[in-house]
Amino acid sequence: MKASIIINLITAVCVAAAVRKHIKESGVKHVMRYYTTLSNILCAAASLFVMLCRLTGAVPNWVLVFKHVGTVAVTLTLLVVLLYLGPAYRNYKDLLSGPSFFLHLFCPLLAIVSRIAWDRPEGGLGVVFLGVLPALLYGLLYFQKVVVAPENRRWEDFYKFNGNGKWPISAVSVMGGCFVISLLLWLCD
Repeated sequence: MKASIIINLITAVCVAAAVRKHIKESGVKHVMRYYTTLSNILCAAASLFVMLCRLTGAVPNWVLVFKHVGTVAVTLTLLVVLLYLGPAYRNYKDLLSGPSFFLHLFCPLLAIVSRIAWDRPEGGLGVVFLGVLPALLYGLLYFQKVVVAPENRRWEDFYKFNGNGKWPISAVSVMGGCFVISLLLWLCD
């Protein structure tokens, strides 16, 4: 289990350093509106819990479920960057360099490896549905801020998910993809 401890520690440290650098460059308010940032912070927190529990004894199942949820969240980030944002912005270089390298690629891959190899929760399909929760909650916030909010208080559609009113397609795609990610990770147990 030393490998789990090391990988979870590296994940937490890299996320903290990358988020700190982004905040220093762009400010807290700007950085904390991105799912990438929030999902990585969630995963880093789960990684810290796993690491601390492994150092002090057994890891409770709720901690492993928390790790599953965090891993699903950052895997969604990874896949959205690789399959959607990279082609949409035609700019993998910026999406996969500097602090973004850690938040979009490196830490999600570490989380996936540790989740599949060592940090497997017990439980039925409820674990799969919990994995979708962060994306659902963020999706509701993003919808509110991009589509529903008064014009002068709206966020820019920086993920281009609304695309001239095409948010229903984006919502179904992202939620469906998130469910599949969660299910596939759960099936690896």
